[in-house]
Amino acid sequence: MLKNKALFLDRDGVINIDYPYVHSREEFHFQKGIFELCRAAQSLNYLLLVVTNQSGIARGYFTEVDFLELTEWMLDRFAEQQIYIARVYFCPFHPVYGVGRYKSDTPFRKPHPGMLFRARTDFSLDLAASVLIGDKQLDMEAAQAAGIGTKILFRSGTENIEAQEDHSYVSNSLDDIRHRFFALNI
Repeated sequence: MLKNKALFLDRDGVINIDYPYVHSREEFHFQKGIFELCRAAQSLNYLLLVVTNQSGIARGYFTEVDFLELTEWMLDRFAEQQIYIARVYFCPFHPVYGVGRYKSDTPFRKPHPGMLFRARTDFSLDLAASVLIGDKQLDMEAAQAAGIGTKILFRSGTENIEAQEDHSYVSNSLDDIRHRFFALNI
C-alpha cells in the first residue's frame, strides 16, 4: 500500500545556485530559503529526496567520487539544520555527451521518470500526493511522466521558461513556495 509522500528536489538550481557543473564546496552556494522550505515540508511528514542529473560526471568534468564527497558535505549542512534528506538519486549518464561507459540513454536521466519510480519503490511513495520542485523543463517532464501530483517550476534564473500546462505552479522564490505549499494550517 502506497502511503508516504515526498518532496522531490532537483539539486543544481533548486538546492544550490546553478553554476555550470558544480562539483566542489567552493562552488556550492545554497539557495536562499532552501533550509526553511525543507524544514517546513519535513514538519508536514514529507520525505525529502533529491533527484539530480549529473552530466558533468558523464562529460568527464568530475568523478562520481567527487560528486559523492560533495553530496556528503551537503547532507551534513542539512543535518546541521535538523533536516534529514532520505536519499539522493543521481544520474551520471548522458546519451550524447557522455564519455566511455557514461554515454548512455537511460530511463533514470530526466526527463525520463526512472529516478522517481525508483524512489516510489524504495519508499512506498504515493506519487500523486508528492511534490517536485525543479528549475528546468526536463524536471517538469519527468514529474509529469511519473504522475507527481504537484509540480513546481522554480525560476532560479538559470533558464527562462514560460509556464506550461504541465506545471502546477511557477515561482521565483523558495519562500513563496514554502508559504503556499508547506505552511501549517492551524
